[in-house]
Amino acid sequence: MAHWVRFKCTFGCSSYGKKGSCPPQVPSVEECRAFFSEYSEAVVFHITRKVDCPEDRVPWSREVSKELLKIERAVFWSGYHKAFMLFMDECRLCAKCAGARVSCINKEDSRPGPESLAVDVFSTVRSIGYPIEVLHSYDQEMNRYAFLMVE
Repeated sequence: MAHWVRFKCTFGCSSYGKKGSCPPQVPSVEECRAFFSEYSEAVVFHITRKVDCPEDRVPWSREVSKELLKIERAVFWSGYHKAFMLFMDECRLCAKCAGARVSCINKEDSRPGPESLAVDVFSTVRSIGYPIEVLHSYDQEMNRYAFLMVE
């Protein structure tokens, strides 16, 4: 006998519609194409981590994002005025997201993850030889990727 269930997330992401740097509050695919067409270079950051439990990902991701922003700023100040970081994850700078870009208290530092801007991270990193797989349990090491757009 089949049972119908109501899923709590939309399009496979539990943050859909709940964060200011996540869909649908991001540019359209066409606008993303235009954004990426302004860049000829990107730096790929390969970040690995094994967590003991799922809840450990949030504070770890927040700290990594803060460090990535420091790198973006250093690149900007070295003369690359269009430097723009795409976090390895959804923006987690605030413990509680305001839920909408217009209400964001961290507008200057908030960044989307690459998937939010229609980047196929799996295909992209595999094309340059980096490892990435769907994980089956939390005891496996994560291969996460952030992208610094540079022009």
